[in-house]
Amino acid sequence: MKNISDLPRLPLGLYPTPFYKLESVSKRYGRDVYIKRDDLCGVALGGNKVRKLEFLLAQAKADGCDTVFTTGGVQSNHAALTAACAARLGMKAVLVLKGRETGERRGNLVLDDLYGAEVHMVDAESYEEIYGEMRRRSAELAAQGHKGCLIPLGGSTPLGSVGYVNCVREFTVQAMAAGVRIDHIVSATGSGGTTAGLLLGARLFQPGAKVTGVAVSGDPFDKIVPELAAGAAEILDCASAGNPGDFEMVENVGAGYAVPNPQDTSYIRALAWDEGILLDPVYTGKAYSKLCQMLESGNLSGDGAVVFVHTGGAAALFAMDLG
Repeated sequence: MKNISDLPRLPLGLYPTPFYKLESVSKRYGRDVYIKRDDLCGVALGGNKVRKLEFLLAQAKADGCDTVFTTGGVQSNHAALTAACAARLGMKAVLVLKGRETGERRGNLVLDDLYGAEVHMVDAESYEEIYGEMRRRSAELAAQGHKGCLIPLGGSTPLGSVGYVNCVREFTVQAMAAGVRIDHIVSATGSGGTTAGLLLGARLFQPGAKVTGVAVSGDPFDKIVPELAAGAAEILDCASAGNPGDFEMVENVGAGYAVPNPQDTSYIRALAWDEGILLDPVYTGKAYSKLCQMLESGNLSGDGAVVFVHTGGAAALFAMDLG
């Protein structure tokens, strides 16, 4: 296996991020519940995309790119964090977002503007149309002497997933120092790359732990996640095969992607009151709500710790009603 530290990587985040026990939550459910605070990674309002961008933008820089194109929904955390990281590196960010232009600037759109990103709204049926628009704009810039890097939705590529293999390695060290044995790792799944990295990372550094992704959209993550994990394993020159039952996808989509579920609000509010931790209604709120429901129903086997990976997204709280 290759050493992750030997791969080209730009130090964009402040790591390690905190890893600690949620005392009130653990008492409520009679189970040790820990949190990995990747919302506190030191860039913008934090989030999981920074670990991916450290590898993806290192590759872009190595390729001589001066412009970064990416996409997502109107309130995309990935797009805002890409803009933030690109600005730090002296690169131009062009965000081609899937949605209608309304003239409103709230939530992540405010951050996009603060980081100097060029933002385009495209009312498209599919992301294939969006990628076509990104390629068209990149070709226009190329004719002006610039070189663009196209990063797909969520930065979910095999190389991006390596960032979350590294995250598992990081909190494995933290757990060992705290004397914690991990049985379950749970996170939101919006494009698949983070969960893929957690899956491969668990197979390498936490054998026996089960990874559960909570889908917040209707994409076929049962296929997407293992494929991305296999691609990351190829980059690291390691085996990707695991044990039966070490990975599961569950869903908490509700009315649709980026549409808050009213039933999640009580869980979002409880974590804010009990622990002072903010969750967004698009990703982390849906994932944490599902985790709590699984704890309530006794669906998480074993007596080891459960780790919730907080993937950020707080800006969405300032852009939509919780319901």
